[in-house]
Amino acid sequence: QVQLTEFGGGLVHPGGSLTLSCEAPEHVYGITAMGWYRQPPGKQRGFVAMVGNDNRMRYMDSVKGRFFLSRDSIARNTVHLQMNSLQSEDTAVYACYADWDGMTYWGKGTLVTVSS
Repeated sequence: QVQLTEFGGGLVHPGGSLTLSCEAPEHVYGITAMGWYRQPPGKQRGFVAMVGNDNRMRYMDSVKGRFFLSRDSIARNTVHLQMNSLQSEDTAVYACYADWDGMTYWGKGTLVTVSS
């Protein structure tokens, strides 16, 4: 089963920064979208950020200006989510996804905990 690989979760203090990375298999061509969802404790999963074929980055309102999504400069199937000014409300399991061949593929998720 195809799965994406995520890196970078962990514990961070309020106001701190963390970068998450997501890799889709190198042999895959034609990824049309790639990005992140998150699921806070006791809540439903929601959209965080994504990049489509147009290379425009899209963000949920509460992370605009704090989170920045980018494509890796070398690995074409890798994206990075730079998260700044983290708040306790950002605590969640962050899951990466990618769309290709009409399907959506997911990573297992990585936990980000923002706590003092």
